[in-house]
Amino acid sequence: MSMLRERLQAALVPAMKARDTAAVAALRSALAAIENAAAVAAPDAAPDAGAAPVDGGGPFAKSTAGLGAAEVARRPQDDAEVERIVRAEIAERLAAADEYARLQRPEQAQRLRAEAQALSSRLDAA
Repeated sequence: MSMLRERLQAALVPAMKARDTAAVAALRSALAAIENAAAVAAPDAAPDAGAAPVDGGGPFAKSTAGLGAAEVARRPQDDAEVERIVRAEIAERLAAADEYARLQRPEQAQRLRAEAQALSSRLDAA
């Protein structure tokens, strides 16, 4: 696991206890983006030898049966990839904040800037 991802995960509980809604929202969103980036594409291969295909008229005909039969290991990520993802999250928030400010929505713009700052402070804590 990436050191940056571990730092973000460790920062989530104190932010929740402090009721820092901007930090909690930003950290949860960034961690979800990191997890989504680690997902691998589903293989087109046949099911595992230990899992039997299920034939029948159910909604999932020819699906794999058994606990964990469809689980796939996540792709490993290094700190550079995780940092790129977090920087993209920060950039998205700042761009959206600028758009909200242009549309005369200062509350939403401030919230997004606070979320971007929460992520930036965790990113720079390296």
